Amino acid sequence: MTTPPGSGPSPSHGSWLRDTLLRRLLANASKLLGGKALNAVFGLGALAVAARGLGVEQFGVLVLIHTFTQAVGEIAKFQSWQAVLRYGTPALREERRGDFQRLLRFTVLLDGISAVLGMALAVAVAGLAGPAFGWPAETVPAAMLYVTSCLFMVTATPTGVLRLVDRFDLLAWQSTVGAAVRCLAGALVWAAGGGLGAFLVAWYLATAAAGIFLIAAGWRELSRGGLLAGWRWRGGGLTAGFPGIWGFVWTTNLNTTLELAFTHMGTLAAGAFLGTREAALFRIARQFADALAKPAKLLVPAIYPELARLYAAGDVASIRRLMQRSALLAGLVATAMMAAVWLLGEWVLRVIVGAEFVAAFPVMLWLVAGAVVGIWAFPLEPLLISTGHAGAALRVRLWSTALYVPLLLLLLDTAGLIGAGWAALAASLFIFVALLLPVIRWFDRSGGPPGQPRS
Repeated sequence: MTTPPGSGPSPSHGSWLRDTLLRRLLANASKLLGGKALNAVFGLGALAVAARGLGVEQFGVLVLIHTFTQAVGEIAKFQSWQAVLRYGTPALREERRGDFQRLLRFTVLLDGISAVLGMALAVAVAGLAGPAFGWPAETVPAAMLYVTSCLFMVTATPTGVLRLVDRFDLLAWQSTVGAAVRCLAGALVWAAGGGLGAFLVAWYLATAAAGIFLIAAGWRELSRGGLLAGWRWRGGGLTAGFPGIWGFVWTTNLNTTLELAFTHMGTLAAGAFLGTREAALFRIARQFADALAKPAKLLVPAIYPELARLYAAGDVASIRRLMQRSALLAGLVATAMMAAVWLLGEWVLRVIVGAEFVAAFPVMLWLVAGAVVGIWAFPLEPLLISTGHAGAALRVRLWSTALYVPLLLLLLDTAGLIGAGWAALAASLFIFVALLLPVIRWFDRSGGPPGQPRS
């Protein structure tokens, strides 16, 4: 590939402060951070009021039902936002608005079909296998209603649109809307002395509000950018001109499905193997670990558009520099956050969710360590996906899932809840090494010594 004249890659040398790519990446991440900081506060607040209002056992039931719904929603959801970035970036760059609209019709169709199928699957599984996940039998009817909220979780196309047009601030506010509704509605339920059913209603409304906000924001940005001019819902040849798009969306969807093993499998397995109390403790531990590592992890969604633009421009040197500097910055921030967890974690748990949840601290330390390893590796998978090597990322997920799931179940059975933390760290280390190897090979094949765009 060659670098088109005027494509504007940042200078090859110079200080970090003059690195325009890194500054833009940090600017987009900071937009997300503004909303995610509030999101973290509201998210922890929602867990705190639910934990204090329900107690550890009933709170465990709530998080098991919610986690199951999230898992089904994410399994059903095609990662069409990645297709919007991968194929939409060159279409907009070359001013092919008609092709871009066909791409959106295709991804919206994927979203709609997967949302309906996902909801049907969620209701069926909840009704047939709810008790196997640790739900009391009397909660199954309410759970079957709650899982229909996965309809509002399948919002991949508007997510891709907002990332494509650099409206990361709206993405951040979408998360904040959901967390705020969950927290404030939950606080009202707690004050009124409501039980599990009332908290399920509050959390359902939060999911719906977040999904509706995201869809409206994506449509508004398309309209403001003139990208809906001449829009029509009907039309054939949706994938014409997008070579490999079916393989791309299937691969990225399967990749994300495998990633669920690390985001939701721990909570569901803890509930099935150890009971609702341990599921509640694991969910609290994971929530705190995610919140404390969030500032560094926000670079992940922000780097995708930058890599897509640089790859389209053929600027291998800038890709290399961006990855090195962003990984170092994110890793240092994450390591500092891990030290904060080690020093203050028990106190924070006691103050926010109560003394009965301090037992989550040991597993929280291991979950944070695993998250930090993942943050040091954060640019690796986006590079593979953005450069058309999603298959390599998928193979890593396949092998890591094959390692993590049996290890998780074995350690839960032999070591108890802390075994889930050990399994998470082991899998994170494996993923780091396994992603690094194909990235090194890609740079070797692409050429371009550091400091010079490939020509």
